[in-house]
Amino acid sequence: MDKKKLVWIVISLVIAAFSIWAVIAQSATFSPDDFKNFIVSSDKKWLSGAAFCTLGFIFFEGVAVLRILNGLGYKRNLMQGTVYGAADVYFSAITPSASGGQPASAYFMLMDGIPGTAITVSLITNLLMYTLALLVLGGVCCIFRFDIVLGMSFLSKLLIISGAIILLLLSISFILLLKKPELFYKICNWFLNLMARIRIFKNVEKLRTKLNSTMDDFKKCADTISGKHIMLMEAFIWNFLQRLSQYLVAFFVFMANGQGISRSLDVLITQCFVSLGSNTVPIPGSMGVADYIMLDGYTKIVGEQTATYMELLTRGMSFYGCIIVSAVIVLAAFISKQVKKKI
Repeated sequence: MDKKKLVWIVISLVIAAFSIWAVIAQSATFSPDDFKNFIVSSDKKWLSGAAFCTLGFIFFEGVAVLRILNGLGYKRNLMQGTVYGAADVYFSAITPSASGGQPASAYFMLMDGIPGTAITVSLITNLLMYTLALLVLGGVCCIFRFDIVLGMSFLSKLLIISGAIILLLLSISFILLLKKPELFYKICNWFLNLMARIRIFKNVEKLRTKLNSTMDDFKKCADTISGKHIMLMEAFIWNFLQRLSQYLVAFFVFMANGQGISRSLDVLITQCFVSLGSNTVPIPGSMGVADYIMLDGYTKIVGEQTATYMELLTRGMSFYGCIIVSAVIVLAAFISKQVKKKI
């Protein structure tokens, strides 16, 4: 493990500890014993559903990537797909803006003999489908239950609305890159020149080189996936299920504590808004930001004390539990491949 990854692991642990402390500090009546009793008294059948959905977030990520690879002519098994998904989930959670997830997945794909072009195309396509799935879910929630956002604090509203706008712009950018690359290049080049004139960007040529590299990657992607509509639809469905499985963790946690279907559905929708508000924040795992929006939304539904316990348990399963499982899968896969190298 290089020093940079180790540094980010340490930083992520510090942020995680601070985030958990901040959530606990919001409640004047928090008690470790009461929280323990809260977990023990939860309905284990519903909690099992929450645990199953936590694993589903990793599983569906892997299946989505596998489906794209299969569509490109590179068939790999479910075990390998799970490793690709776990690598993306784990390293996305401990690096800013999820920048480490795709390179980690690419590493294991290369180890499995998949060529670089296919890796680039599969990861770009999956990122596009992931973003579209979040936007579709967010759009549906906004249409039917935007009142949940209106009931939150000003900061939560700002994060959710700005996050939705950024994701929408990203999706439009992806589509332009795939369908109208010349137009996208002109827009970006104009923007770079503008930033250079007003002296916000200094090393414009370096950024332009990076832009050209990105354009090349997306051109390969556009040429490769052209006409593969069924593959794209299936990749979207798997990404849709991945997002939904994460939101269902909160639903099952609330059901496990007797909150009923109505409140539990409100929380599921709240989780979608949490994703919109935190997904574009350049903090590892959106730690702190996601916790804040969750706690804000939960408090409006069940009150301060219960919201604190619910947030800690939901976040503990859907995020921290997911990271731990992903780390174990990635470590096991890495050791296995190193052992095979020596044989």
